[in-house]
Amino acid sequence: MNTSEFAKALAARTDMTVTQATDVTKHFLDLVKEGVNKGERIAFLGFGTFTTARRPARTGVNPQNPGQKVKIPARTVVKFTPGASLKEAAKGGRFKPLAAAKKAEKKAVATAKKDVKKATSAAKRTTSKVTSTAKKDVKKATSAAKKVEKKAVSTAKKAAPRKRK
Repeated sequence: MNTSEFAKALAARTDMTVTQATDVTKHFLDLVKEGVNKGERIAFLGFGTFTTARRPARTGVNPQNPGQKVKIPARTVVKFTPGASLKEAAKGGRFKPLAAAKKAEKKAVATAKKDVKKATSAAKRTTSKVTSTAKKDVKKATSAAKKVEKKAVSTAKKAAPRKRK
């Protein structure tokens, strides 16, 4: 995947146009370059860390003429250390952010269901003590609680990242 393909994929996952996604990608890369140029440590939790390291001068061997020694000057290099979820993704394992989003979705659904149960049980307790008019109000409250649950579930599903193909 090159930069333009990355920008197109980013645009497809967000509400950005391809031009906006290309600009965001270029700005992101510029910020990483600036940080590396200043010698800063740039860390993205779960993804990886960019750092700089100083390599000392040394004597090497010319690969075209193995008998010839070559002096290699000291220099600063960029190092990248992959994070845990990136390593797991490279192994073909489960993609962690997707798993975390699914876990959050399940938690939101469970919370919504508990709220509906509470509202329903409270409504049922009240039902035995009130008149038929109040019973209709209880039914309305129960259906409203179920609508809230459905909305919470759909919101949680929309917030979760899409599955990778």
